[in-house]
Amino acid sequence: MQAAQQDRADIVEYIAIENPRAALKMDDLFSEAAARLADFPKIGKIGLIPGTRELLPHESYRLVYELDEVGETVWIMAVVHTARQWPPALPHPDR
Repeated sequence: MQAAQQDRADIVEYIAIENPRAALKMDDLFSEAAARLADFPKIGKIGLIPGTRELLPHESYRLVYELDEVGETVWIMAVVHTARQWPPALPHPDR
C-alpha cells in the first residue's frame, strides 16, 4: 500500500547515500519478494500483528502483508528494518 511504498523509497534512499549499488540491489530484493508473494502468497510466516504475514527478503528487512479472504490477493502494509520494534508500540492511554 502507500505506506509500504514510502517505506521502500525511504530505505532505498537511505542506503543510496552510502552505497548506490547496494541500494539498487536492495530494491531488486524487495521487487523479487513481492513477485514471490504474487505467486505464493502464503510463503511468509504468520505475522506478529493478527491477520498479517511476514516475509524477509533480506536478513535486515521484513515485508508485512495481508491476504484477502480467499488468500490470493496480497497487500503489503509495511517494510520494516528488523532492528526496529515490531509491532510498533501503542501510545500510552494517559499521554
